[in-house]
Amino acid sequence: MTYKTQALVAAALMSLAVSVQAADPIKIGVTGPYTGGSAPMGASMRDGVKLAVAEINAQGGLLGRQVQLIERDDEAKNERGVQIAQELINKEKVVATVGFINTGVALASQRFYQEAKIPVLNNVATGSVITKQFEKDKDNYVFRTSASDQIQAKMIADEAIDKQKFTKVAILADSTNYGQLGREDLEKVLASKKITPVAVEKYNIKDVDMTAQLLKSKQGGAQAVLTYGIGPELAQIANGMEKLNWHVPIIGSWPLSMGNFIDNSGKNGNGARMPQTFIQDGNTPKRKAFIEAYQKAYKVDRMPSAVSAAQGYDSILLLAAAIKQANSTDGEKVRAALESLNTKVEGVVTTYDKPFTKEDHEAIKPGTVVIGEVRNGRVVLGK
Repeated sequence: MTYKTQALVAAALMSLAVSVQAADPIKIGVTGPYTGGSAPMGASMRDGVKLAVAEINAQGGLLGRQVQLIERDDEAKNERGVQIAQELINKEKVVATVGFINTGVALASQRFYQEAKIPVLNNVATGSVITKQFEKDKDNYVFRTSASDQIQAKMIADEAIDKQKFTKVAILADSTNYGQLGREDLEKVLASKKITPVAVEKYNIKDVDMTAQLLKSKQGGAQAVLTYGIGPELAQIANGMEKLNWHVPIIGSWPLSMGNFIDNSGKNGNGARMPQTFIQDGNTPKRKAFIEAYQKAYKVDRMPSAVSAAQGYDSILLLAAAIKQANSTDGEKVRAALESLNTKVEGVVTTYDKPFTKEDHEAIKPGTVVIGEVRNGRVVLGK
């Protein structure tokens, strides 16, 4: 082989390598619990994410490349979340990750993204501290597209104390990071309204008998039960109240909208009220199209967790807008773009206009969130 031929072959191989590299997919991690009690949230989030990615890929992808999701089930376990974070960063080489359903998993796992300078968009977990975990660092790579517990706790207290005019309330919160941090936020807001709960009770995941906690609340004269937990145990609260023939309102954080609360509590769940960023009612063209696409793709009528699906979908749209603006998948550039998005992004929760700044990584503001109510197997807008 002559030198000229060798040079031509080398040039062709280099050109091929560059072409293959250019065609490499953009890998985005998506992590959440797809099994267990938190599964309706995790699966709905993942499925909303997949719808957004399918739309993006159908339109040519990002930066001329297709988007590839790397899905992992964290089983709502902190240690599993940590393992997944390291795998996605070091082995899969993701450019960003969306997800985290459980506050504890988020707090344990996102430090690895922070160290690697890779953006992570929490799209379901709501613990107030999540986006503040690294606020003292020079740059913060943790963003959120769900309503923080600071927003939700205030809405719960406003609903119970200001709107419903209750003066005696009980708090029932699960023993996870989510439940206990949310309970702290709720107690702070109640204290600002000069309300001390007549009972503050804790329970564990998978508990099926809430009689002791409910009896203390009832005996204390509670006019409403305020909750911080997830679907299966929340249903046990509603069913336990019925067994005690104790009929007072349940007002709590957003997981009262989960399918496994609504289905497991049946008629006992009617009237439960909670903050919602998204209700499955198709009241805008964008929302209607999203709901119909979800129903068609996953062959369901009611989304297991409509809030999770919508926030998951929107998290991808915001991330895609940042990658386009940065014209890069480099973590530092994508973070900077997220903090200074110069185009409006029409999501299904809201239309995002400069949703983040360097100091504020919360896309959801108080005015975006409404009160929903469980009514006959669905969540509807609270009146």
